[in-house]
Amino acid sequence: MSAYLIANIKVTDPVAFATYREQVAPMIAAHGGRYLVRGGAITNVEGDLGIERLVIVEYPSMDVLKAFYHGPDYAPLIALRSSATISHVSLVEGYAP
Repeated sequence: MSAYLIANIKVTDPVAFATYREQVAPMIAAHGGRYLVRGGAITNVEGDLGIERLVIVEYPSMDVLKAFYHGPDYAPLIALRSSATISHVSLVEGYAP
């Protein structure tokens, strides 16, 4: 079953975040992920979730997603992102009827 990394990101250092963005995209692809949403325009229609920059990345399974997120390859980029943003990140299981 697919799993999703969902992030709400407020960029505080655009230069450092640009470096993160350039480095993370090929790493996500190399670990089986693909972007579904990457900071596009948001139209609130009911309430306000307080979303700054929404990112949703799909992975083939929760095991693959956790291996990527908690793995040694991504750790330096987490540190870079953390220095350049205020981030809220969740790992969410997909739905299989």
